[in-house]
Amino acid sequence: MGKAGGGLRFTSHAAMPERMRNLLAAQGRLDETALQPGQEKRSKYGNKPTVVDGVRFDSKKEARYFEDLKRRKAAGEVWYWLRQVPLHLPGGTRYVVDFLVFFKDPERDPEYVDVKGKQTEVFRVKRREVEAAYPVRIQCV
Repeated sequence: MGKAGGGLRFTSHAAMPERMRNLLAAQGRLDETALQPGQEKRSKYGNKPTVVDGVRFDSKKEARYFEDLKRRKAAGEVWYWLRQVPLHLPGGTRYVVDFLVFFKDPERDPEYVDVKGKQTEVFRVKRREVEAAYPVRIQCV
C-alpha cells in the first residue's frame, strides 16, 4: 500500500491485518495481483527504507542524515530537531519537510531540511510555494 492509499506500509498483502485487507477489498482498492505474499514492494525512486534506533526512514540517505544530526548534537552544534514537520499551504496543500533543525547558537536560524535523492518537479513547485508563503528556506541535501 503506497502513500496514496494511506500512511501505513506493508511488504505484502499478507502482512496486512485481515480487517484492513477486507476493508480495502470492499473499497476496490486492493489489487491482489500488484503484490503477492513474500514479494517486496519496490519504491518509485529505488530508495530503501531503513531503521535506525527504532526509527523508520524512507531512505538510507535520510537515515544517514539522522545519524549526522546525532553526531552534531553530541558535538554541541545542534540543540534538537523535529522530523516530518508539516507546512500547510493555501488551497489545502501540505508539504512535509524531513527535518527542522534547531541550533545551540541563538543567532542561527533553524534549518528546514529535505533529504532528496532526486528533485522532482512536484518537489520544486511545492518548495517554491512554501518559500513564498513562509519566511523559510528549504535546504535540499
